[in-house]
Amino acid sequence: MRRKIPSNASLQAFEAAARHGNFARAAQELALTEGAISRQIARLEALLGCRLFDRTGSRVRLNPVGARYASRVRETLERLEHDTQFVSGMPEGSQSLELAALPTFASRWLIPRLGGFRARHPAITLNIAARTDPFILNGSGFDAALHFEHSAWAGMRVTPLFEERLIPVCHPALLTRGDGLHPLNTLPRLHRRQNPDAWLQWANESGMQLDNPAQGARYELHEMAIAAALSGQGVALVPKIYVENELARGALVAPWPEAVSLSKMFCLIKPVVSGISDPALEAFERWLCETITMSQGAGDAA
Repeated sequence: MRRKIPSNASLQAFEAAARHGNFARAAQELALTEGAISRQIARLEALLGCRLFDRTGSRVRLNPVGARYASRVRETLERLEHDTQFVSGMPEGSQSLELAALPTFASRWLIPRLGGFRARHPAITLNIAARTDPFILNGSGFDAALHFEHSAWAGMRVTPLFEERLIPVCHPALLTRGDGLHPLNTLPRLHRRQNPDAWLQWANESGMQLDNPAQGARYELHEMAIAAALSGQGVALVPKIYVENELARGALVAPWPEAVSLSKMFCLIKPVVSGISDPALEAFERWLCETITMSQGAGDAA
């Protein structure tokens, strides 16, 4: 069945006219006549079976349907332009992989280890983008995602990788303040905005009393909370896997127990099988699983 897809000329004419709000300026940008822009948009409207612009005399204005469609068309054209530029610069025989990952995991665990992947697979270019929330993988432009187990991934191929557990950490200088050896209740606590009850859950599990467990600064990313802890601003409840290096060299200390109940399963999420194998994704998955196994054996992952 033939796909119902507008011509590239119609889409470019529509996107330019929608962005400028004017056919004449769109024509100038695309080096066309105003009449050519009008004809391309008329063809597009005929194909769609609806109006995209409201016309009053010689003036045109996007209607709600046109505004929504313009946003989608702009995203599609930008992605197509980006992909075209990227592919045109790739050496013959090379491959690429588009990966979405949680930002702190990417910066603190994945990227520092990618030298091993590149040494093994020099012809594969791995492109990484940050995604903090689950999303619909199909049609996103990503080949796979590294994220927490979530219902949003229903229907995808989900491979569990490791269990992420949270642990309180702080700068060692903080332990010289307050009463007692580990005065957690007297220290400022740092929070991740998406998990405001984490300290309360940790206190309930550990049996340690905390006055006002929700009190303290809130940060969007674990990376931010770790930076605040490193600068001595408080105690951060963060995944141990992200701070192994800092704990090993004494930049951070963790004299309190980790939280068993505050855990999430970290996964590799892949699209459903299409019948066409992706050698680059298969190579990355093999390397990733091997690297995690080695890290766990060295006590580097929870």
